[in-house]
Amino acid sequence: MKLHEHCLTCIYDQTKRVCELLHVNTEQAHAIDLLAHQHIKAFDMNQTPPHNAAPLYEAMAELLNVDDLYAEFKTASSQKAKAFLPFCKSKIQNAQNKLFEATKTAVAGNVIDLAAVMLYDLEEELEKIYHTPFAIDDFKALEKQLAHTQTLVYLADNAGEEIFDKLYIQTIKELYPNIEVYYFVRGRPIINDLTCKDALASRMDEVAIIVDSGVPTPGLAMEFMNENARAIFEKAECIIAKGMGNYECLGETKGLPIFFLFKVKCNVVAKAVGAQLGNIICKRGL
Repeated sequence: MKLHEHCLTCIYDQTKRVCELLHVNTEQAHAIDLLAHQHIKAFDMNQTPPHNAAPLYEAMAELLNVDDLYAEFKTASSQKAKAFLPFCKSKIQNAQNKLFEATKTAVAGNVIDLAAVMLYDLEEELEKIYHTPFAIDDFKALEKQLAHTQTLVYLADNAGEEIFDKLYIQTIKELYPNIEVYYFVRGRPIINDLTCKDALASRMDEVAIIVDSGVPTPGLAMEFMNENARAIFEKAECIIAKGMGNYECLGETKGLPIFFLFKVKCNVVAKAVGAQLGNIICKRGL
């Protein structure tokens, strides 16, 4: 998905959010603002938003001398998500179709902005998700694909979501015991996306093989995958991709056995996927 003019404002706003989260001083905020304008001015409109954004975030981290800009935020997000494990487990265990309810649980992680919603509101938000239909619903195709899958690649998204992903993967492995799950994370810290360190902290290795994809972009850009990740990716009979970043990078790639799970959070993606802002999506690839 190519960069759109509206993406420029979104990426710029993200740099402001970093300043707020890290409580940078006036001089640092000014330096980041200049940096953002320089990078955005040079963006390639024929590339995806994640391709363009990654170098800017890396430059910000270097300027602030911080390896992981969102380290504390990511830890807090995962801790908040854990509070709702009993609720989600109950939903899955009592469901007529456990896989469907577990798929909704995975999407729930992408729906909830753990930074913006207070804890007492989260259970209400989760309940809404379980009763909201997919605007694009390829669940039956996903269910059929998993029944014939031995190697599943699961593309992670943001911190906090891995708590819900873990429940989903546990359910998949209960229903399809012969599936080997590979959980792909980013090659290094980028915004609040999951890295190997983050996934290990949430004990994702209990249910899946964690794979450092080598990818530095906030979305899996295939050309950046390391040799090990590419070999696993290419042999997978099914790929589950969480979040808009992964859709932005892979949504137009043909021939992949891929399914996208996410909430539509911007009008650019809404137009690209053929849905509306706020919709939840379970979409088969091209």
